[in-house]
Parts: sequence; structure tokens; C-alpha cells
Amino acid sequence: MDRRRALWLMHGATVLFGISGIFGKLIASSAAVLVFGRAIFALAAMSLLLIKLKRLPWRELDARGVGRLCACGALLCAHWVTFFIAVKVGGVAVGTLGFACFPAFVAILEGLLYREKLSSAEYVLILLVTIGLVLVTPSFNFENSATEGLLWGILSGLIYAILALANRHSASSVNGTQVCWWQNLAVIVLLFPFTYHELPLVSAMDWMWIACLGLICTGLAYSLFISSLQALKARMAAMIIALEPVYAILIAWALFHEVPSLRMVSGGLLIIFAVAWSARRRS
Repeated sequence: MDRRRALWLMHGATVLFGISGIFGKLIASSAAVLVFGRAIFALAAMSLLLIKLKRLPWRELDARGVGRLCACGALLCAHWVTFFIAVKVGGVAVGTLGFACFPAFVAILEGLLYREKLSSAEYVLILLVTIGLVLVTPSFNFENSATEGLLWGILSGLIYAILALANRHSASSVNGTQVCWWQNLAVIVLLFPFTYHELPLVSAMDWMWIACLGLICTGLAYSLFISSLQALKARMAAMIIALEPVYAILIAWALFHEVPSLRMVSGGLLIIFAVAWSARRRS
């Protein structure tokens, strides 16, 4: 694969990851039902991919390894549910920018868990993200729906940071498609007891959007992302993925007329710059 094609594929994957929040806004069902449906369709997509690769989901995995992947799946479940609550409560822009702060949480958690001293660059990252979040915050009144959405987004980012560290520890030696398969299976098992009574009430339109979310924003996006890494360095991939909030906000602006204020734009740019800069340094 040539580099130009890989760049297009990576940007395509980033757009698809970014429009996950758009589907969260379009789908009327609860965040739990949305995530349950997403996991079902994503599991189907991952199963087809594993068949194509002629690889069994449990290949080279023992019971302990499966348990670790399912534990990570529980974190993925919590991350997705809180993210879609953020989008539904506060809007796509606010929810996405709240989640985008997760690299700062990764830096803090690495320092706490591994007792590593934070570098000056990591202190700068945390400072820039904090300033950006202050600027993005619509109101410091916690009864404000947009502020509530931002808090849910930040919680989603914190959970994702924990998931990223957990995956690094327990899933680094496992095939990526297998990781996705087991984690989505765990999401389905965890959410079924809380969603089965709502499933008959889900409209046909919602099922269509949920299918798009699972097949396109998870299955296809993941495939494009993995394919592009054949010709792109990790640094370039990290820089492009950092643009995910930009694509999400622009699409939400076009579809839902969610026009961000100048203050939100300033805070968002600061967060995106900090995340992209951090990703570039790390890779």
C-alpha cells in the first residue's frame, strides 16, 4: 500500500470514529440500548473479519487471558455508555471535547500507578487540557445540561484512559481483532440484563442507525485504521487520530446546527493541540 492511500484510509477511519457521536445524537434509544446494539453489530463485523483471517477468537488464549480481555470489555462498556450520555445530554461538541482530554488522564494515571515522575512535557499537556476544559465549560452551574454533558464526557475520557492502560498491560500480545471480539462480547453480556426489556420498543429507524454505528463506525473504521498502519508511522497515525473531535464538531455543526461559541472553539483548539502534540512526542 502506498503512503497516499494509507493517509486517505487513516483520515477515513478518523472521520468514522468521529461520527460515532453523531449517531448518539440521532438515536432516540437510551445510551445503554445504543451501546448494546453497537456491540452486537461490531461483534458480527469482527466475526466476519476473523473468518476472513482464518483465525479463531480463542486462538492462543487461556482462561486467564480471556478473563483479562472481558475485564477490559467492562471498561469499554462503561466508556461507551458515559460517552453517549455526554452526547445526549450536552451535545456532540461538548461530549467529544470532554472525552478528548483522556491523554492527560493517561499521563496522571501512569505517574500514580507506576510511580513514574511526570515529565515537563506531561505537565504542559495537563495544564493545556485543564485550561481548554475551563474554556469549553459552558457554565459552572452544574444544573446546566451542557456542563453536565461535559462532565460525563470527562468521565468517559477517564475510563478510556484506564482502558488504554489496561489494554497495554493485558492485550498488547493479542491479535487486535481478537481483542475487539472479546471486548464487544463482554459489553453484550454486561448490558443485556439492563436492556432486554427495552429492545422490543426500539424503532426500526433506531436499529438502522445502531447498525451503521456498529458496522461502519466500529467494524469498518477499525479495518481502515489497521490497514493504514501498514504504510504509516505511529507518529503520523496519532496526529491524524487527534483530529477526531474536529471532524465530529464540524459534522455536528452541519447536521444539527450546533454552532460552537468563540470560547468553546478556543478551548477545543487548545485541547486538540495539546493532544496532537502529546501524541507526536509519545510516538
